[in-house]
Amino acid sequence: MSMKLTPEIAAANKERKEEAIREEWIKVMELRLVHDELQKCHRAEGENHYQVCAPIAKVYNDLLKEAKVKGYRTIDA
Repeated sequence: MSMKLTPEIAAANKERKEEAIREEWIKVMELRLVHDELQKCHRAEGENHYQVCAPIAKVYNDLLKEAKVKGYRTIDA
């Protein structure tokens, strides 16, 4: 029982792949924005940046774990 690749199935697969890649890039861009805010906070706060910027740093570390572009290989697997 083999499944034939029809144009509709191929288009659906392509759309699914593109949506997954789009979501990965959104996470990466969010990470970049948080990184920029963390840098601004470090510059603005000076010596107190460890205490004042801790919440932003925590968000950045959490995003850093999951915001990676994996590409098509992990989607197809």
